[in-house]
Amino acid sequence: MGKPEHISSYYVATANQSLNFSQLQDTLDCDVCIVGGGITGCSAALQLAERGYQVVLLEGTRVGWGASGRSGGQILQGFACGQGRLNQLVGAEAALTLWQMSLEAIELLKYNIKKYDIQCDFQQGLAEVAVKPRQYKELKAWAEEMQRHYNYHSMRFMEKEELCSILATKRYLGGVYDTNGGHLHPLNYTLGLAKAAQQAGVKIFEQSAVIRVTQGQQPVAVTAQGQVRCRHLILSGNAYLHQILPAIEAKVMPVSTYILATEPLGKTQATQLISNNMAVADVNFVLDYFRLSADWRLLFGGGVSYSTVDPIHLTQTMRRKMLRVFPQLQAIKPAFAWGGHVAITINRAPHFGRVGSNVYFAQGYSGHGLAMAGFAGKLMAEALAGTSERFDLFGEIPHHPFPGGRWLRMPLLVLGTTYYKLKDLF
Repeated sequence: MGKPEHISSYYVATANQSLNFSQLQDTLDCDVCIVGGGITGCSAALQLAERGYQVVLLEGTRVGWGASGRSGGQILQGFACGQGRLNQLVGAEAALTLWQMSLEAIELLKYNIKKYDIQCDFQQGLAEVAVKPRQYKELKAWAEEMQRHYNYHSMRFMEKEELCSILATKRYLGGVYDTNGGHLHPLNYTLGLAKAAQQAGVKIFEQSAVIRVTQGQQPVAVTAQGQVRCRHLILSGNAYLHQILPAIEAKVMPVSTYILATEPLGKTQATQLISNNMAVADVNFVLDYFRLSADWRLLFGGGVSYSTVDPIHLTQTMRRKMLRVFPQLQAIKPAFAWGGHVAITINRAPHFGRVGSNVYFAQGYSGHGLAMAGFAGKLMAEALAGTSERFDLFGEIPHHPFPGGRWLRMPLLVLGTTYYKLKDLF
């Protein structure tokens, strides 16, 4: 693929199809206009088109350009805030329903892969691992709670001895293994959704950034070269909405995270690192996450920039992080290193809702977006078609804007997260 509009990444270099969509240069009318061509937008477009709606999708650069095509590719149950926090936010009954929908999100992802024959290197299995004794105790209690109170039996706790038999590092004290989680090539998954949406009749336009929207009975999305009039508008730009609707953007913050891909290791060496090909993430506030690719590279992610200023020596920084976990890779060369933005909320729960009666949005997945973003698209299609109870339940999660306004909220966030970074040390 390798288009200059995409960043240089392992995913772009190994994209298995090239989708080219024209720029919007006209005025169009449709039932639904979607802003943002990531997993959320492509899923919503596909769901709506299959329900018979006329849909136009506007992407500012290329389909999958943002987090949907750059992420660690890890498929996670639940939410970044955790079930305990969700109970506090909405109550135990609603939190249980939301948990069950997070599992449905994973099932939808698997269904899409099978139904639309999306070749995206899907693999089952994911472990969340402890670096500190405190985390070991918390993960063990979490696994027991999930089995006992949530009847979730695909998850079990692994002691250090078992974990070390699978993972060639002594860094971790134990972990929770979930056969329901997994990993995939996120850009190829996103492109597969876009292709399915196009085949279902969705009109997709790239290089068509929306510069403003007008609300009302007939919302309008305006680009540099055209505009789309619609009955319903969906905003799915997440960290990349660029101030087109400041009221909802104030409740998310773009945070940068980074990934390194090694040169190919070969199957033998790669499976010595992770023998069962699971995805792995530690549970530090500033976490490391890693997995193997289909061509037997190690993809190692970690580090964040709350100021969105990238490290000066990104490859060297990521390589140091990787060697802290796998010192045996000292002689292995990096092949790619890249970063991108995820949108976080203050409480780390996803932020879904409406503005007025006909503008819908879903954002703020806080690192748990690969499966949930596709499900958000389905929920918005349901709500738009008249069945809104499930979408509205997400809307009951309380959210607040980041303090400090447009100019001060970033430095205040950097200051506020220092405590949690220090907590990772103990």
